[in-house]
Amino acid sequence: MRRTRIATAAIAVVVGAALVTACSSSDSSSGGGSGDGSAIINAWSGEPQNPLVPTNTSENTGGRVVDSIFAGLVSYTPEGGVENEVAESIDTTDGQNYTVTLKDGWTFTDGTPVTSNSFVDAWNYGALSTNAQLQGSFFDPIAGYDEVAAENPTVQTMSGLKVVDDKTFTIELKQPEAAFPDRLGFAAYYPLPEVAYTDIAAFGENPIGNGPYKFAQEGAWQHNVKIDLVTNPDYDGNRKPANGGISFILYSNLDTAYTDLLSNNVDVLDNVPSSAVTTFETDLPGRTVNQPSASIETFTIPSRLAHFGGEEGVLRRQAISKAINRDQITEQIFNNTRTPAKDYTSPAIEGWTDSLENETNVEYDPDAAKALWAQADAIAPWTGTFAIAYNSDGGHQEWVDAVTNSIRNTLGIEAQGAPYPTFAQLRTEATNRTIPTAFRSGWQGDYPQQYGFLAQNYQTGGSSNDGDYSNPEFDRLLRESASETDKDKAQELVNQAQAILLNDLPAVPNWYRNAASGWSENVTNVKIGWDGIPIYNEIEKN
Repeated sequence: MRRTRIATAAIAVVVGAALVTACSSSDSSSGGGSGDGSAIINAWSGEPQNPLVPTNTSENTGGRVVDSIFAGLVSYTPEGGVENEVAESIDTTDGQNYTVTLKDGWTFTDGTPVTSNSFVDAWNYGALSTNAQLQGSFFDPIAGYDEVAAENPTVQTMSGLKVVDDKTFTIELKQPEAAFPDRLGFAAYYPLPEVAYTDIAAFGENPIGNGPYKFAQEGAWQHNVKIDLVTNPDYDGNRKPANGGISFILYSNLDTAYTDLLSNNVDVLDNVPSSAVTTFETDLPGRTVNQPSASIETFTIPSRLAHFGGEEGVLRRQAISKAINRDQITEQIFNNTRTPAKDYTSPAIEGWTDSLENETNVEYDPDAAKALWAQADAIAPWTGTFAIAYNSDGGHQEWVDAVTNSIRNTLGIEAQGAPYPTFAQLRTEATNRTIPTAFRSGWQGDYPQQYGFLAQNYQTGGSSNDGDYSNPEFDRLLRESASETDKDKAQELVNQAQAILLNDLPAVPNWYRNAASGWSENVTNVKIGWDGIPIYNEIEKN
């Protein structure tokens, strides 16, 4: 989920969303606030799934807004490097106990100071099960998480967090994890002002952050239309804006967004629709990028579905995966702006390899697919139709049709897409476990580590583990990899964990997504970050 950020992750990974008609630059220049109205950029987005509370925003349409209005202890460079932001230092001597010291002078946009409690209270709120925050599992490494995350928590706060003073707090982890500080730039770890807890849902409609941008005014989120942000004059962090603000236009159709881009009515579109993948570089001469990004597209097959539990389910997942001609689909549908997947992470992340054990389960092999399907039929004969749910506002119908055609033609079963009108509707059913079919999923990196792709999507209780996959051996290997100080040994443990996924296939890897993006004649200095999201603060209005 952004998303999950696609899944998504985003994420969860997300493309597409809400409703808008053409919105000119001048449409968003009257938002008020502190920004230069003539220098506000219009950026593509979709309607966020939930109110904009960092610990409850797991998809990337909401995530890109949250990242713009909040700042964490660290932030990420466009290349995926890590820099202290609100943190002056994050010190440890053993990799398990950390002391965080905050910089002076940070405030929220309501004027209240950013203190140790701003972080500790927000993290405790996010972890407490009764608050039902989608990103709660990000606090799993912290001592005391299991007690607050229990269905009936016995305590309200994590024992591993202690406030020393306004500028200092300590973190005790369950086990040494040297890479933990590098994850603290992700949204789940952002601070909250005290006022947020008065009415968290209302706060999420008009959030108060400490980042480079802020809401232009009360009610700046016009649902299904746009979210207007202006620059935060008090921000003095790593991501200083070179523009006057961002108007996120909430599109319901990616082709409409592309048409608006060609007309200079939207300034930045970070993923062109399938209909434009062969033309966008000539349509937008000198105003495009086509580069790898830390993202992967998959579809999840929950084990709760009939015929997809136990040994039968594993055989059917392997058969379905081997029935998909990824090379043909990425060439014909995406004009090679996607790369067939070989694992569950991304080649843009350190540690990636195309030589994992069980990697052949994501290779097209019709004969093997038929044999596996027959083995599953011997356990329980197949009945019904195999369907993949997708949001029709995001340009996904073409590839879902191609994938289900490939499955149908190979296995001789009925297979089809199952469209949902909006991404928010699809995500809500995935979150509530009410989707009666397989569904499109995926992930966009929260932070530049393979661990982030694997833990949240496939670890027992992971925040975006919407298929409820659970394998104790996978969990053990992943936790051991996080605690291992020898880099090579840690990588081997990650590789072993991925081999389990490639056997069980809780989600079927499709392809890695390039950032195939374009921008209007109205802006310059457009860059796409390591995670495939535009570096909004560096974009300049002409």
